[in-house]
Amino acid sequence: MRVVLLGPPGSGKGTQGELLARQYQVPHVSSGDLMRDHVGQRTELGQQVARYLDNGDLVPDDLVLAVMGRAVREAIDEGGYVLDGFPRTLAQAEQAYALAEPAGATADAVVYLSVPDDVARERLAGRASAGRSDDGDADVIERRLRVFHQQTEPLLEFYRERGILVTADATEPPDVVADDIRRALEDRNLLPRPR
Repeated sequence: MRVVLLGPPGSGKGTQGELLARQYQVPHVSSGDLMRDHVGQRTELGQQVARYLDNGDLVPDDLVLAVMGRAVREAIDEGGYVLDGFPRTLAQAEQAYALAEPAGATADAVVYLSVPDDVARERLAGRASAGRSDDGDADVIERRLRVFHQQTEPLLEFYRERGILVTADATEPPDVVADDIRRALEDRNLLPRPR
């Protein structure tokens, strides 16, 4: 099972990624977690990444691919993946597809976690107060939302054209969202039944 989760910041990608990965027994690969690990360990890559995260900017494609490449390959070797936060740009999606297609490892499904900006703002403000360094003040939150709409939203059409896009209302409680995702994917025969 290979699933990509897309959604604005604060849409619940991490929560749903963990739930799906546990249910289908595949690795949950979070670009945000991997980048924060690099930042926390003060690696050379992490220091480069930190400059973008602190400003609410998207990390450039080459750095994202450097962070994600090995983790995705390892997940494929373990039987699949739930990708959370990758790809985030059309260029990343096209590169990932070009690399995965010859190996038969392209995504089976892409789930778009839809939330209005006001809900995302409220969630991000709550996470910032809980210590997430990449969620910050109102200006950073606004910038992150603007970047999502400009650079990540175009991916929806890319995946819709491939026939693998499913949309879920992510304003509901996490367990309800998880059930909706599972039913939608299974109804469209995009996923196997859970083990």
